[in-house]
Formats: sequence, C-alpha cells, structure tokens
Amino acid sequence: MSKQFNHTYIIGISFISALGGYLFGFDFAVISGALPFLRDAFGLNAWWEGFLTGSLALGCMVGCLAAGKLADRYGRKPGLMLAALIFTLSSLGMAWSNSLTMFVCMRFAAGIGVGMASILSPLYIAEVSPAHIRGRNVSINQLTIVIGILITNLVNYTLAGKGAEAWRWMFGLGAVPSVIFLLGVFWLPESPRWLIGKGKTAEAKKILAKIGTEEVVIEKPSAEPSYKAVFEKAVRPAVIIGITLAVFQQLCGINIVFNYTSTIFASVGADLNSQLFETITIGIVNLVFTLVAMWQVDKLGRRPLMLIGSAGLSIVYIILASLLQHQVDVRLVSFFVMLAIALYATSLAPVTWVLISEIFPNHIRGLASSIAVVSLWGAYFILVFTFPILAEQLGTYGPFYLYAGICALGFLFIRSKVKETKGQSLEQLEQHLTGH
Repeated sequence: MSKQFNHTYIIGISFISALGGYLFGFDFAVISGALPFLRDAFGLNAWWEGFLTGSLALGCMVGCLAAGKLADRYGRKPGLMLAALIFTLSSLGMAWSNSLTMFVCMRFAAGIGVGMASILSPLYIAEVSPAHIRGRNVSINQLTIVIGILITNLVNYTLAGKGAEAWRWMFGLGAVPSVIFLLGVFWLPESPRWLIGKGKTAEAKKILAKIGTEEVVIEKPSAEPSYKAVFEKAVRPAVIIGITLAVFQQLCGINIVFNYTSTIFASVGADLNSQLFETITIGIVNLVFTLVAMWQVDKLGRRPLMLIGSAGLSIVYIILASLLQHQVDVRLVSFFVMLAIALYATSLAPVTWVLISEIFPNHIRGLASSIAVVSLWGAYFILVFTFPILAEQLGTYGPFYLYAGICALGFLFIRSKVKETKGQSLEQLEQHLTGH
C-alpha cells in the first residue's frame, strides 16, 4: 500500500488540535503555584483545599460526557471550538473571582473545557493519523500538556513575588493561549472518519487527499451510538480495559506530585521559593521524558512502556514514602520525585491516552472514549480530594504507600489484559480486539 502521506499537513493539524492539551496542562499546573496564595486568600482548610483542587475534575466529567455526544453528533471540530471558548471565559472568571464560591464555580467551568479537550484532541489526532505514526502523533497531545505545565510553572515562579494578588495573574494569563487555540481550530478540517460515518464521503475524500493515501474503510453511515451499544458483549472487554487504564493513570498517584508540590516539599523543610522552583524542575523532567515516550511508543510499543512505568512507580513510591517519613535531605527527596515523574512521563501519561484513542470501534469511539475519560477524571477527583485529608491523618508520606500498592495491581492488570496495538490501523484493531 502506498505511504505517500502529507506529513507536514498531518503534523500541523495534530499540533493545532493538541493545543487543547496545552490548556489542559495550564489548568492542571496553575493550581500548584497558586495554592499557597489561595490558602491565605480564602482561608482554606484541608477539606476545602482538596475540593477546590478537585473541582476541576468534576467539571472535566461534565465536559467529557458533553464532548462524546457532541463529537459523534456534530463532529470533532465544533467540540474543539467550544472547549477553546470555555477555556478563555473560565480563565478570566477565575482571575476576577472575589469569593471562594465564585472561584470554585469558575474552576469547575474550566474543567468542562479541559474535559472536552481531553476527549477530542487525542480522538481527532488518532483519526487523521496514519497507523505507523499514530502513537507518536497522539503523544503530541501529551507533549503539549507537559509544555503547558512547564510554561505555567515558570510563569507562577516569576509571578510569585508580585504580592498576595499574584494568583489572579496566574489564572488570568490562561486566556492568551485559549484565544490562540480558538483561532487555530477554525483552520482544522473535520475528521474524515467522522464524515464517512455520516455519509459525507465526498467531503471526506477531499480531506483524505490532503492527508495522503490512508487506510480508511468507506463504511455506510451509522446510526448515532447509544450507551447500550458501548456495553454490547463484543466491545465490552475493550471498554472495561479502557476504563481500568484511565482510572489507573490517576490512582497511580503521580498527580499528587504535580498538584501538591508545595505540600510535599514543605514537609521536608523547603521554603516557598524552593517549593516553586521544584515545580519548574518537575516540568523540565516531565517534558524531556515525554519526548522519550514519543520516540519509543511506535518502536518499543504501548504494552512494554506501561509495564515498565507501573512497576517502576511502585518501587520508587516505597522509597519516597520512607524518605518523607524520616525527614531526609530535600535534595534526596527531589531526586526520587523526579525519578517518579520520569517514569510516569515515559509510560502511563502519554500511552494511556494513545490506547484510549485506539482500542474502541469506529462507530462508538467518541462515546466510549468519553466514558473512559469520565472515569479518569472521577479517579483524579478522588485522588486530589483525599490527599490533603490523608496527609493530615497519616503524614505526607502515608498515601505514597497506598499508591505503591495500586501501581503493583496496575502492573498485574496490564500484563494479563492489555494487548499491543502499535502499527495497526484503527479498522484492523477493531477486527482484532472485538472480532467483528
């Protein structure tokens, strides 16, 4: 089969779609630098600190459910445009908040945008990418997430000395990339797979001509998928695997390090300046090892990376918990925190999104992806909501023993249930994974 793909065009539209990932990274990371200020501004206790941080995830769940239906009914492009608009308005809303209630509502709204983008960006990229580079291209979404985290951490560090109201600038500046994303989405074509599914074959062929020869099967228009179709016997195993991997990506515990960096390092005596500097180091390590994952995901494969990451995190967490428990030197704690970030960035962070975008049949991909990612954000809420409470009861180190156990269970699940998907078209995967 000819492989005359227009790689420049494919990479271009993938990067624009993946700007949703950048905004995901922004909203995800900004809270880490802002929390020390928000504690003072709103008088947060452990319960409210967890709820404020986790309110993003509650919005994400709503956004995921909306995005799945929207993506299957109206197309991928309108959903991306709506996500960009929500990002813009919620960033300004958080910056202008004068009460805890308003701030939490605006962070919830931001979560709706994050949830929509977390579904639609990798889904769109998977549907416009050739099989042999699909893993790398979907990982572009993770790359923009970690770039968003790193740049946000740098901005937070720069703004930290600007006074008690610095947090308003931290959130408000999110409107700038949001507008850039919104303008970029206007240029994107609709997903050719979605167009084919809706019977718009002529329009799809024009887009495929720009992309180059692609192994897309021309199917009859399908009826709008239902939740019943998602849980049919033939596709149920893929859905269960997708949901389990999504939940595991969060309950593995690494996002505690991203969201509560200041809490972890304060527990071993680091001052505010050192805490914020650690967020920058975390962002750099995260970026470097995401590039490693992009290099290896279509070579080494999805399954080996997931196995290495889950086993490695389990071991590192036990060591990290012991170090925190015994109040050792902050530099040693920092080393093992960075090692955990490196393992996660090379494995669970990007590869979970790749697998979720691949393993579902074409006719239910949008809806099934939304169910998996709703589960992911539900697990994220549980994780970040419970950490301040657990840390208060058990000490900062205590929860990491729990996360180590979860990673060990995740390793066993991946080894027994997850099949390799590299190098196969989405249609081939549908045949192999569901047998119909």
